Amino acid sequence: MSREVKAELTNMCMITNGTKVLVQNRPQHGSSWSGIVFPGGHIEPGESVVDSVIREVKEETGLLIEHPRLRGIKDWMRDDGSRYLVLLFSADTFSGELKPSEEGEVFWAERDALPGMNLARSIKETLEVLTNDALSEMYFTECARITEGDHWNLQ
Repeated sequence: MSREVKAELTNMCMITNGTKVLVQNRPQHGSSWSGIVFPGGHIEPGESVVDSVIREVKEETGLLIEHPRLRGIKDWMRDDGSRYLVLLFSADTFSGELKPSEEGEVFWAERDALPGMNLARSIKETLEVLTNDALSEMYFTECARITEGDHWNLQ
């Protein structure tokens, strides 16, 4: 039995500025993920994980982050047997001017206000992994069709 599994590698970064966090309001695009999220995206072939999160944040927000810190992962298995991995980062050092992208408007929000916002699915739990040093993984036990009411294990 092979231990190799196809995987889609992505990243997400919570950028903090005092009590505020940078969020992105992703518009509805057909059936894709929409609502308030943290910036991030795909890791390109041949690109380091850290370089990918720096690039994605720059593309989506206009900000150049420094020293992103790996905080945990969010992952699940798909019906086809492949795995989807989101490497979760945080950063508090950045430069540049905030600007929107095709991915959506970006703005600073008070971290405590996030639970009352129109969060994309699983962002509340993602925030828990990003801010709680006792947690390092959010693993969905229901794969592929992640919808409201799905189950996940925070570890």
